[in-house]
Amino acid sequence: MPEVTITHREKAYALLKEDADKILRLIEVQIENLTMPQCPLYEEVLDTQMFGLSREIDFAIRLNLISESEGKALLENLERQLNILHEAAQNQSSS
Repeated sequence: MPEVTITHREKAYALLKEDADKILRLIEVQIENLTMPQCPLYEEVLDTQMFGLSREIDFAIRLNLISESEGKALLENLERQLNILHEAAQNQSSS
């Protein structure tokens, strides 16, 4: 595989990971400062952000910049981290 292709693949993955991290930070701030996880605004922001990221990942897969398994792993990792935040927020609100 040419070096340029590897560089583009690495950069594509890094940018997608960065976007996933931004979503996580956005939701962290929203949970801490603005709304609770059961709020419709929270749900709408989360759904919109996750949909956007999934479309970015799909685009990168179609360009062969990342593999389907890499894209799936990115989404699953983000969902796992968001579930941890959600559970922690619910435990705090029920305390």
